Amino acid sequence: MATEGSDCGQLKRIAAVAVLAGFALALAPNLRADKLSFDERMEIERGLTAEFATSKVILPRAKKPLIIHSDGTYDRGAWEEALQEDGPAARLGDEIQITRVQIESKRIVLEINGGTKRGHWYDHVQVGVGGTTSPVSTNQSAQAANGSHVALVFPGSVPSLKAAQIRQMLSPIFDFEKHSAAEQYIDKLPPPIQKAIKEQRAIQGMDRDQVLLALGKPRNKSRETNQDGDEIEDWVYGDPPGKMTFVRFDEGKVVKVEESYANIGGTTAPPLPSPR
Repeated sequence: MATEGSDCGQLKRIAAVAVLAGFALALAPNLRADKLSFDERMEIERGLTAEFATSKVILPRAKKPLIIHSDGTYDRGAWEEALQEDGPAARLGDEIQITRVQIESKRIVLEINGGTKRGHWYDHVQVGVGGTTSPVSTNQSAQAANGSHVALVFPGSVPSLKAAQIRQMLSPIFDFEKHSAAEQYIDKLPPPIQKAIKEQRAIQGMDRDQVLLALGKPRNKSRETNQDGDEIEDWVYGDPPGKMTFVRFDEGKVVKVEESYANIGGTTAPPLPSPR
């Protein structure tokens, strides 16, 4: 009888473990969905950095990020206190620019108009078409120490989402309806390069700015000078064992693109078609 009771207890313990294991497996997809992939992070950074918008509220100047929740609500009283303490970074109807995007575990922090530090690296970035260049940032307020920070806060960890969804969440305070500076620049590029940027891939003939628009910031870079004195630069995207993309520049232009999974195999992107 003791043996039968022992066997019964053991069966109950096994059944309980099986139920808990099944419950954990059922939760696993939801847990994984709350973690942004490398590609999702790059899409958000690429889609929001340098983006222009019109302020729909008086935006306080603040070193400590102003909180807005993912459902569009924010503490108007706290924002008013920040406004009284430090003054405005943008008034109703002013154009603002997102100059930096920082993705944290439970929030996405946006630097507005260069933040509260005088000057910003982005003020010196220029893009060019047809031999002429112009600064990406043309907003005068971005050059002064008159910016701010806004934190988009989620109830849990930052979920899987895209830049367009973040713009919608920020719609109570910012209007993104106008074309961004990046979109205006892309519209002037040759059709094959426009297509590659929209498809988020690099092709031969692109310059560094165009690759940044297509793929975002690389995981790492290396640079060397060959025997002919040409400057060779390699950009690496992705992390093993996932998809890895290797982009090689020769004198500022892409000459080779290779993709591989866990260093197995590889393909080279086709060159631009000959102009007709």
